[in-house]
Amino acid sequence: MTDYPILSKIKSPADLKALPREELFVLAEEIRDFLCDKVTERGGHLASNLGVVELSIALHRVFSTPHDRIVFDVGHQSYVHKLLTGRMGDFDTLRVPGGLSGFTKRCESEHDAFGAGHSSTSVSAALGFAEADKLTCSDAYSIAVVGDGAYTGGMVHEALNNCKRDLRLIIILNENEMSISPNTGGFAEQISRIRTSKGYYSAKRRVTRFLTGIPGIGRPIYRFIGGVKQLMKNAVYGTTYFEELGLEYFGPVDGNDYDKVERLLYEAKQSRRACIVHLKTTKGKGYAPAEAEPAKYHGIPPAGTTPVHNFSSELGLRLTDLACEDGRICAITAAMSDGTGLESFAKAYPDRFYDVGIAEEHATTFAAGLAAGGLRPFFAVYSSFIQRAYDNILHDVALQGLPVTFCIDRASLSAGDGPTHHGIYDVAMLSSVPNIELYAPCTFEKLETALRASLSGEGPVAIRYPNLGELNLSCFSDLGDLRYDYEGEEPEAVLVTYGRIVSEAMKAKASRGFGIILLEKLRPYGDIAAKVRQILPAGCRKLIFLEEGQREGGAAESLRRYFPDIPYSVLAIEGFGAGKLGESITKTCGISYENILEELDK
Repeated sequence: MTDYPILSKIKSPADLKALPREELFVLAEEIRDFLCDKVTERGGHLASNLGVVELSIALHRVFSTPHDRIVFDVGHQSYVHKLLTGRMGDFDTLRVPGGLSGFTKRCESEHDAFGAGHSSTSVSAALGFAEADKLTCSDAYSIAVVGDGAYTGGMVHEALNNCKRDLRLIIILNENEMSISPNTGGFAEQISRIRTSKGYYSAKRRVTRFLTGIPGIGRPIYRFIGGVKQLMKNAVYGTTYFEELGLEYFGPVDGNDYDKVERLLYEAKQSRRACIVHLKTTKGKGYAPAEAEPAKYHGIPPAGTTPVHNFSSELGLRLTDLACEDGRICAITAAMSDGTGLESFAKAYPDRFYDVGIAEEHATTFAAGLAAGGLRPFFAVYSSFIQRAYDNILHDVALQGLPVTFCIDRASLSAGDGPTHHGIYDVAMLSSVPNIELYAPCTFEKLETALRASLSGEGPVAIRYPNLGELNLSCFSDLGDLRYDYEGEEPEAVLVTYGRIVSEAMKAKASRGFGIILLEKLRPYGDIAAKVRQILPAGCRKLIFLEEGQREGGAAESLRRYFPDIPYSVLAIEGFGAGKLGESITKTCGISYENILEELDK
């Protein structure tokens, strides 16, 4: 640790508090160097963490965790917080199954107040902490650190609407003008208008202290002047969104200027009431490539990773081509235009492309409205995020039988991001929704087949695929909705599966003889089961269903009832898919090729 002499001494926030002030600026430089070294080598979120170095140092100097709670929205910007709370030595295991999480995680450290991974949840969680402290007479502070992109999510505003003035709640608005995709919508525009003069708050503090210090008449005068000032401010500048909600508003200040950040946090703490602290930070600060292209360096793969043309990119290209043929097609994303491959569609058909911000629920019901209006909407969304829209899928789309197509990206285990980003729940979730068709293409050709099939139907469709390239399935015979691979004599054991996990089955088959049936359409289950039944070898004595998804309510359990006469076993995921250090995520989840071989021997 000789390259980081100051950082290596930080084993806890107490060590940080003990540092002389002049060493804090050297510490900030060391943290940035450390993150650039580790994250560019091992992968992870870089730009967002480089932008919050000064903020993270100031938070741990002004507040005292774990007594005070810092709740990071999403949590991908918590690497600096992890370094300042004694986890520097664990960074070689960052985003490795069973290693240091890329997000905050309660079981990882007492300083991680609340687990994260998804956007727009921090204010609600911090509000819950603050209310609990009020009821238990605790003097702890709850601090939510929220990027401006998260404010496009409705949950933030639901929480703000419930904030009370007398809570020790501090909400830090970290405005870096860059979420994963550029922020859109009216609130993003409102944020850019909230500006005050450099000396405004220092003057306000001096006047407040003077007036309230006058015995007897000071406070009435202060309230009167405050009312007049607010009227004048409203007339000239308009009011801020937060002040209308009754929250004290501090800022904005340069969030990469340590002295200003610490001073503003201290003043917010001294107010002892619910408030907003508005900071403007530079995403990627201190690393020129990340400053120039913050979106590119938001999340980066490990060094040496070879980019592949994946399903996300192919979706964008194929949907753009289809939109040329059919003017009813429109595309929707929830702040993930690049991640879901829709940038090409957005450029070709900007009038038919909608980025609604981090608002999956709204995106789904919006799509239902478009469909009811005669259009054909395609909502591209990560598997781990579509969970947020379950009610909207059920009530607004499926119940009304509307032709909305859900393009479900990242539909697989996520070894790097872990349980918060595993795409393993969508099949079980959608299996409980009546009258929705579900496809699981493993090649780009079958992706287009599913897209075209959704256009020809009159009801909801979901198409799920991983963030990987297509598989080489030349050894399989293609029957449309499914493929099969039987070599030599008809096998007595047949493994049925879907999605990219078929690669584990193919690996197992290389050392053991059995048949494989690959499903590229899952629902309606009755129709698919009938097709499986038709191609099962006459001598089949055992069916094994392999599923990279939840066992309870998943495809395997849904198909089981159609094969009561054949011994039937299931290899699927039970629980949240937490990793184990030194072991593949598929092995830990019980769905690896080793697990297949073990099941065959039973």
